[in-house]
Amino acid sequence: MQTETSGSPQKTSVFKSFPKNFWTVITMEFFERGSYYGVMSVLSVYLVLSKNEGGLGFSKESVGFLKSFITPLLYFLPILSGAIAERFGYKKTLYFAFIIMSCGYFLTGTFTSYPLVFCSLIITVIGAGFFKPIISGTIARSTNVQNSGLGFGIFYWTINLGAFLFPLILIPFLKNISWSLIFVMAGIGTGWLLLLNTFVYEEPEKPASTKSILKVLSDAVLVLKDFRFIIMIVIYSGFWILYFQMFDSVLWFLKEHIDMLPVNAAVNSFLSIFVNNPNWKFDAEHVTVINAGTIILLQIWISNIVKNKKPLPTMITGIGFGTLGMVILALSSNAWFFITGMIVFSVGEMTAHPKFISYVGLIAPEDKKALYLGYSFLYGVIGSGIGGVLGAYMYVNIIEKMHNPPLFWSIFAGIGLLTMAGLYIFNKVVTKKK
Repeated sequence: MQTETSGSPQKTSVFKSFPKNFWTVITMEFFERGSYYGVMSVLSVYLVLSKNEGGLGFSKESVGFLKSFITPLLYFLPILSGAIAERFGYKKTLYFAFIIMSCGYFLTGTFTSYPLVFCSLIITVIGAGFFKPIISGTIARSTNVQNSGLGFGIFYWTINLGAFLFPLILIPFLKNISWSLIFVMAGIGTGWLLLLNTFVYEEPEKPASTKSILKVLSDAVLVLKDFRFIIMIVIYSGFWILYFQMFDSVLWFLKEHIDMLPVNAAVNSFLSIFVNNPNWKFDAEHVTVINAGTIILLQIWISNIVKNKKPLPTMITGIGFGTLGMVILALSSNAWFFITGMIVFSVGEMTAHPKFISYVGLIAPEDKKALYLGYSFLYGVIGSGIGGVLGAYMYVNIIEKMHNPPLFWSIFAGIGLLTMAGLYIFNKVVTKKK
């Protein structure tokens, strides 16, 4: 993400160049992502928490299986839903997405049995999967060559701003009253967007050509035949096995093995300057806050550092930082080590992922760049599909049964090292055969 902000007159004119539809979908993105990350910041904790503590009491293995099903679905659906939206209209698809999402969140907060919660979360991610491509599609049609970079930069910041503010402000307040209110919040946060869609959002001009679902599936065959692309996606997915631990095993580890009193004391000492007797506590939702907050603060700086660097070496460097984050967790259960590990991992994410997107654009055939960028989301399908089950299984067997957290995090660090090695070999061997 690169957003230039120097020169006030020029900056003002660029911001004014965005039409109403752009700011409408930016607002939609903020509330939808805020609702989503607000729920996901604590979902895995809520599902395994005992019923006496307000949770549902599911086993970690069952939660790992659930997450390894719903998250890949979320990453895969936009490939198909984008084609559906192009054929039937963005506005109609948004109605469907908001209704489905809102109902899914409300139902998840109501149900207590595993099968019903599983089904309600599937409903939720179907809605989110239909929502995702419409926003990027509208932004693409609401920007031009001059303001596209800034437009998508605002889009990226909006995602992280929602992921930062909702878990920071709303989640601690709501869960202290009732965990179910978190899902009510998400249901309202996405449901009210129906009004925005009805009265403010305008259907973009229909593109010159549309694709049928059959065409989308046939395009998949073309992409899957590109062995260089598929090999790179599979290798890069290793990093996302690590990433998806941030929403599962990292949260369990924090709740069960990290004493955050030193961090709480430091933060409350600072807050006492402004308020009397503050009682702030670091909890599961703040892992997402750290990730999003680090990206908000450092993304532009890091993007400027690596903007002229080659994609694959930069990706390897970023994955190296992510791996170092896992190593830090393996070294100590100290609260400050935990915070440092989360920050370092976030630096790795914001270093590697933008360059990954850039690299996909570079290796894609000139007439199939959009197609390749769509299927590049397979990294999330593979990474979350493996990460949820693997993380839960190892957590139970290595941390709970063997009482060996350093081994657990070292294994994930090993996955990171293997990913780095795989991309290095890919860079040296496969790309030279181009």
